[in-house]
Amino acid sequence: MSITITNTYGTAHNVSETNPALVTSCDYYRLSLVGTIAPGNPGYEDMVEILKDNGHDSRPEGYGLILLESEEFSATYFGPIEQIEQIEQYKREIADGKATFDASQGVMYAQWPHGKGWDDFLPRVFWNVKARGAIADGVGLVTAFAHTETPGAEVIVYEFEGTWRPCGEAEQLVTYHCTACHMDTFHDCGHVYENTGPDSRRWAARQARQHIISAARHGVGDRNRACRPNNMLRAVNAVARDMWGTTGNTLPDTDDAYCATKGPCSIIRELRVGVRPPIYRA
Repeated sequence: MSITITNTYGTAHNVSETNPALVTSCDYYRLSLVGTIAPGNPGYEDMVEILKDNGHDSRPEGYGLILLESEEFSATYFGPIEQIEQIEQYKREIADGKATFDASQGVMYAQWPHGKGWDDFLPRVFWNVKARGAIADGVGLVTAFAHTETPGAEVIVYEFEGTWRPCGEAEQLVTYHCTACHMDTFHDCGHVYENTGPDSRRWAARQARQHIISAARHGVGDRNRACRPNNMLRAVNAVARDMWGTTGNTLPDTDDAYCATKGPCSIIRELRVGVRPPIYRA
């Protein structure tokens, strides 16, 4: 079954021919960090281990380094130090992400490295950065996909401030939300991520793509499927009316109404208009 996942805004990404949820590359990236690493720098030997393992450790003087990222992917470029030091436009243009460079001079690796040396070197970078005009660091929309089965619905990936448990300590988080089923990912284990950079967004977006694929393959509404409206609020209101002898509803009567006031849709609505939402579940 062929499934086409359509971006409703943001950058289009390339995916695996056999798995439309697996992003493999991107045509346009943001240049998030430009710098150099050289022998004598803390952790240098560990940082170049990736080059040694792949037979690319060819510059004993060190490397120019460019970290690239998109909404759903990231890449690391290693090149000559002089390429970075002599082209000052990188430092001027990096603020708005419009810099370009000749990647043929070096080698490119998918994603940002991790491990000894790198973990102390890499910045904690969010897609939404206040210096670039975002509401706040790590607060804003990342990308969105058109729902294949419910006209007008989207599966939206967003960065936000929230707590893992009610009244807990606020953290930078990232997740997705489907406006067809309005499931709250906080109550569906494994879909909310600590937002530490491109890999966090990548996994949240991959979950969003898998949600769409499930809907396309199996439909919407089956409780064994990923996209399944709860529709329990009417039952809860009916029980409450019987228990308390009232005529009004204790809660909004539909999932979308409740979500718009108490759930992820309330966050997304604020993000769309550029307003910083309250900390979720605080």
